[in-house]
Amino acid sequence: MCGIAGLFYRNGSPVDPDVLVRMTRTLIHRGPDEEGYFVNVGTLGRWDAGTWEKQAGRLDGRGPSQRPNVLTSQHPNDIRSTTGNGHVGLGHRRLSIIDLSSGQQPLSNEDGTVWVAFNGEIYNFQSLKKDLEAKGHRFRTHSDTETIVHAWEEWGEDAVQRFRGMFAIALWDERKQVLWLVRDRVGKKPLYYLVDDERLVFGSEIKAILEAPAVDRNVDLTALSDYLSLLYVPSPKSIFRSIRKLPPAHYALVTADTFEVRRYWDLAFAPCHDLPEERMMEELLGILDEATRLRMISDVPLGAFLSGGVDSSAVVALMAQASDGRPVLTNSISFSVAKYNEAEYARRVAELFRTDHHEFHVTPEAIPVIEELAWHYDEPFADSSAVPTYYVSHTARQNVTVSLSGDGGDENFAGYRRYYMDARENLVRNMVPRPLRRPVFGGMGKLYPKADYLPQIFRGKAFISNVARDPEDAYFFSVCAFYEDAKRALLKPEVLEALGGYETRDLFYDVYRRAPAEDHLSRIQYLDIQTYLCGDILTKVDRASMAVSLEVRCPILDHEFMEYVARIPSRMKLVGRDGKHIFKKALKRHLPDDILYRKKMGFGVPILEWLRGELKDYARGLILDGEASRLYFRPERLERIWKEHQNGLRNYATELWIVMMLNLWHGRFVGKLGG
Repeated sequence: MCGIAGLFYRNGSPVDPDVLVRMTRTLIHRGPDEEGYFVNVGTLGRWDAGTWEKQAGRLDGRGPSQRPNVLTSQHPNDIRSTTGNGHVGLGHRRLSIIDLSSGQQPLSNEDGTVWVAFNGEIYNFQSLKKDLEAKGHRFRTHSDTETIVHAWEEWGEDAVQRFRGMFAIALWDERKQVLWLVRDRVGKKPLYYLVDDERLVFGSEIKAILEAPAVDRNVDLTALSDYLSLLYVPSPKSIFRSIRKLPPAHYALVTADTFEVRRYWDLAFAPCHDLPEERMMEELLGILDEATRLRMISDVPLGAFLSGGVDSSAVVALMAQASDGRPVLTNSISFSVAKYNEAEYARRVAELFRTDHHEFHVTPEAIPVIEELAWHYDEPFADSSAVPTYYVSHTARQNVTVSLSGDGGDENFAGYRRYYMDARENLVRNMVPRPLRRPVFGGMGKLYPKADYLPQIFRGKAFISNVARDPEDAYFFSVCAFYEDAKRALLKPEVLEALGGYETRDLFYDVYRRAPAEDHLSRIQYLDIQTYLCGDILTKVDRASMAVSLEVRCPILDHEFMEYVARIPSRMKLVGRDGKHIFKKALKRHLPDDILYRKKMGFGVPILEWLRGELKDYARGLILDGEASRLYFRPERLERIWKEHQNGLRNYATELWIVMMLNLWHGRFVGKLGG
């Protein structure tokens, strides 16, 4: 895994080496092993590493191993002229995984006219290499990176259709004078960019782009509104108006005169009703087994996250099957608070497959870790499970460099509890004609008290209110923290005026309505894959793991596996309360029922208790007095939310965490520049 950064001056201005170095070195946590640079220097001629470092002003106090590795097609310590004028620069930080001796980047084709900086893995690179060699291409490394430049030469932008993996790619073609930026199909690897008439600046993280000169740090208020509802900023927005995310399954073609973003893949839910269940189970396990084996290719220590849940246990089972008798190295964490502790289930699976199991007991230190995470995430991010994800990544990194995970099972197989709750709501909704639903159930919802202090059985307000809504609006309500009326009560009048009526739910409606799916369950699965999976789950895993220089691979998110699962009818995924029905049934040959059918546990930390206990004073200062709170929120509303949470009348833990993390981020990245 790696970090990439770069500049393309569309007006022909030369790249400043110091800027490129600074941008790239903000990503050292993503790639601690090596760094490399390419600039198409043209009339500047040939630079050696010493000249580069002198230009960058970074010679003093560093030994040879710390110097930037400036790569060319001839010598690793040169920058070599092609035909350019120095207006394109690529930077790369490397976490060495495959071809440790010769996989340095940026990397070029034979004559130095195509250069690539790449973050991720192309798992099918060996078969691609054979195909390309048969067509006359010659390779000088054993890395997956080199397949990208030759694939571009052979197939152009269609090359991405042949890549099976996770990737963010920046490729410069000197002859065509085009920059090709690509992001993988589901958004496992991030890629941000800033584009205007004069330049394009890009990086694996926003902090790299912020090192470029004159970057506008004004906050995108629509992105802020989205964050308040969703806990993350959805693609293609970033929290900054000037910076955008390249969406998953898209690439951008950039020239001096044009900037075009194109989608190259979509996940179609086209159920095959005639395929026998037994055959479906056999084939889906066969594809997942292949996807797992491909992700076990590594020249460094490799293991797996193991929570003891269905998905991580399935991955470990298939790894054990593919390991030729060698024990799989598994890592898990345990907590003192029982409702967050899955360690006994992880131990059960580890014993079943005789893994080399490592369990670390964690006592989360709330303040230090959330402050560190606020820096790593670059944008406000309020999924509190980022905390245990960071801890499990940190502990895994003590004995492996690559870890496989079970991410993606819930989205693919309808495993979240909210899918079942949504189905219950739809049963009731379909019994009542639409003209009657809103007045009857809407009125009941307004009268029914929201009493978080009562037992769960008496908390029916959300269910009643949702039945009154249309299906897509009800699902949005079930996943959002601040619904639209709650945001209107929270945001200052001048912020609401600037938003001009913008509502986050419209984003959901658009995705829901264009979903290539026949039924409602498939539509909300598609919606989650397009929004929550990419914006929350994969962002969380990428930043938390890269913070400790750990690569995480997700077999269940292999695109060929996802395409197959999308052909399985919804009635085989959600059966009554049982999500992942067909997946669990297929896994019976590998896993016992007490693992497959145990009650699902969340992967979280006790933020409700933290905000009433050890974090109380710290959080109060940030939430009520933070700069972002003063800029955007009505103080009397924040005060009320805080008091009701502290009094135990309402559980506002999620809402308060959202505001706290926003202020932590704002103080680090914006200060008084936002608004």
